[in-house]
Amino acid sequence: MGMSTKKNTSKGTASWPEDERPRERLLSLGPQAMTDAELIAILVRVGLQGVSAVELGRQLLNRFGSLRGMVEAPLLALLDVKGLKGAKAAQLLAAMEVARRVAVPTKRGNLQLKGTAAAAEYLKERLRGLADEQFRVLYLNRRHALLEDALIAQGAVDAVRPSLRTIMARALQTNATGLIAAHNHPSGVAEPSEADRLLTRDLLAASGPLGIRVLDHVIVAEEATYSFADNGLLDELALEAGVR
Repeated sequence: MGMSTKKNTSKGTASWPEDERPRERLLSLGPQAMTDAELIAILVRVGLQGVSAVELGRQLLNRFGSLRGMVEAPLLALLDVKGLKGAKAAQLLAAMEVARRVAVPTKRGNLQLKGTAAAAEYLKERLRGLADEQFRVLYLNRRHALLEDALIAQGAVDAVRPSLRTIMARALQTNATGLIAAHNHPSGVAEPSEADRLLTRDLLAASGPLGIRVLDHVIVAEEATYSFADNGLLDELALEAGVR
């Protein structure tokens, strides 16, 4: 009696005909020729039983609406997708973060943020579309050149509590003479809350004795930004803090 062989039911892209494999198509035709689903398939590498990697990519796009929707989705939402376990989700998130960082200038010493408009434009690229709230601080020298873009705190919406001690310690470490605080409002409303006002006042009070200027506090929402400096709120809070 002959031995039976088990049919290969793998849905990995390596088991497909060569001209149908996304990875081979990318190398022969270039990434511009790939569909969004095929690019996702290359990142997740394999699908699940009965679902190819490309089909899993299509399901992700349908669920989140677009690649941008996937970038903006919370980690838990990605992990909730059937067939998208930790390693696959991590690969997707890493690729999306690489793309986000590529869009931001990297030669920080040569990047000068002269004026609130330039700072807001830079911060929109860093903070817009994030599912969680981030609090960042841009540390500048006397020429307003960017010395460091530091993530100070990150967490659930309305739960981020940046440490003034950490903010000022980083300022001293970088020899900054000025700083711009910034955070995002995933809710989509750019107006400052009372907590935002109090934090800015306390930041002004802490930085004044050290000779470090708080140049602005920028709030980034999906469709708008809010500048404490442009709206006169920074000067108002500085008076309350007794530093101007």
